[in-house]
Amino acid sequence: KKPKKKKTAKKKTAKKKTAKKKTAKKKTAKKKRKR
Repeated sequence: KKPKKKKTAKKKTAKKKTAKKKTAKKKTAKKKRKR
């Protein structure tokens, strides 16, 4: 059961990274709109 827990932790970090990228893309879109 322990190795399974490690896998879930890795997946969570991957999801967080994608979430951060999405927010970064939204910020650039907002800046372009203001211009």
